Amino acid sequence: MTVADIKKTTEGKMAKSVEAFKTEVQKIRTGRAHPGILDQVQVEYYGSLVPISQVANVTLIDARTISVQPWEKGMGPKIEKAIRESDLGLNPASQGDLIRVPMPPLTEERRKDLTKVVRHASEDAKVAVRNLRRDANDQLKKLVKDKAISEDDERRAQDDVQKLTDRTIAEIDRLTQAKEAEILAV
Repeated sequence: MTVADIKKTTEGKMAKSVEAFKTEVQKIRTGRAHPGILDQVQVEYYGSLVPISQVANVTLIDARTISVQPWEKGMGPKIEKAIRESDLGLNPASQGDLIRVPMPPLTEERRKDLTKVVRHASEDAKVAVRNLRRDANDQLKKLVKDKAISEDDERRAQDDVQKLTDRTIAEIDRLTQAKEAEILAV
């Protein structure tokens, strides 16, 4: 493995860590509705659990209401039950074939709790990035030990990995601040 390979794989893994963090905070509910909030809700469909998006159309009616339109007639009550039993704290209402999911406004205390959850997820993502940096530096040290590169090359490569780590952590911080601002906006 060369220095360029180590840098490239580390950069790719760090980008995946940022994407995983984005996905994680996207699930955290704010006062506004978005169809992605129901992505993790599983509904029973012919004996297996599947995401709601695979058995129904999930769209927005307005800023605080999600509509779920099942593709099959008998799925309405099952979808409604799955949403109600999920840990999202949502209370769906059925209107014939259409299921309306109103988003309750968040209390100030709940908003503060959610910012703590975002910060915790942010810290987890940063730890993952730092672990990737450590792994890359270990690989660089192994190359020096095997006399594949010089110590000067190792130092330059470690500096590059550190700059990449700093950029990635700055991106995570930026995403964290944006999500906190979104949660705290009334």
